[in-house]
Amino acid sequence: MDNQDAKQPRRIRYKGTHPKSFKEKYKELQPDNYANDITKVMQQGRTPAGMHRPICVNEIMEILRIVPGQTGLDATLGYGGHSLEILKCLVPGGKLYATDVDPFELPRTRDRLESLGFGPDVLVVKKMNFSQIDLIIEESGPLNFVLADLGVSSMQIDNPERGFSFKVEGPLDLRLNPKTGKPASVLLKTFSQEELEGLFLQNADEPYHKQIAKAIIGAIAKGVSIETTTQLKELIAETLEFVPPDIRKEEVKKSCQRCFQALRIEVNDEFEVLEQFLDKLPEALAPGGRVAILSFHSGEDRRVKKSFQYLFRAGIYREVAPDPVRPSVEEYSANPRARSAKLRWAIKA
Repeated sequence: MDNQDAKQPRRIRYKGTHPKSFKEKYKELQPDNYANDITKVMQQGRTPAGMHRPICVNEIMEILRIVPGQTGLDATLGYGGHSLEILKCLVPGGKLYATDVDPFELPRTRDRLESLGFGPDVLVVKKMNFSQIDLIIEESGPLNFVLADLGVSSMQIDNPERGFSFKVEGPLDLRLNPKTGKPASVLLKTFSQEELEGLFLQNADEPYHKQIAKAIIGAIAKGVSIETTTQLKELIAETLEFVPPDIRKEEVKKSCQRCFQALRIEVNDEFEVLEQFLDKLPEALAPGGRVAILSFHSGEDRRVKKSFQYLFRAGIYREVAPDPVRPSVEEYSANPRARSAKLRWAIKA
């Protein structure tokens, strides 16, 4: 009797017409059930919660020139948007290897692609860092093409539990794989002021690196907690109170973006991982093999550019991108998250 009378919990529903809570966006988080709602969100130039919109798809496919029967690697699987388009070109007879370190999103993407007909016979998914590309080719053999999208996926940014965004309250984590390493909140306590200044400057070109680093180190020394995204954001805002009022709001926003980016890069050793990947890449490619790398800030793009140019001069690559390819005006208008993307490519001799 008690079980019959017990009320079932109500599904979380939108509050008004513009829900802000990640969990309230139940329609966006169930795209298969609410296709019309997802379409409306995307038409408004927004990315539905829990999803990711692949960037420069047409440009990447034109560069890679994939044909059936080839073997390739999507080094950063993410939501699988790029992989889906690649898989359509590979069959019959081809195989795509795909890697990612995110233990939560990887199985979801694998299951999603398998439900579309791309099972282990054509898609081999591995939870590993793309710096380990040398281990992939032990199984795959030389690769005809490689794609690496170095951006953080929207699913990670939008979920407050992952701690990637200063726009919502969440733990100050920033780990791509939350099951390994130390979160940003712990890492902050290990830096000296000079080290933190260098981190903000080198990883993100933060103009207020000295002031922000001094404020963070001073707060930690006083026992002030910096455990959440909001606490770091508020500390940055307080630090920049000297900025003229007419530009302060925008400057705080930009500094938050840069500081969170700098910490994320440090937490995940992103520059070191990228350099290892670039060093191993030529040995992984078959003669005539093509690589496309999509980056989202100057530190990444600079490393890709220098590696490609050095290896081109050494005769290892026969051709490299003279300039970065940028998203089209139409894509940028439809997806503002594409605004900073730069795409570079190379072809092995």
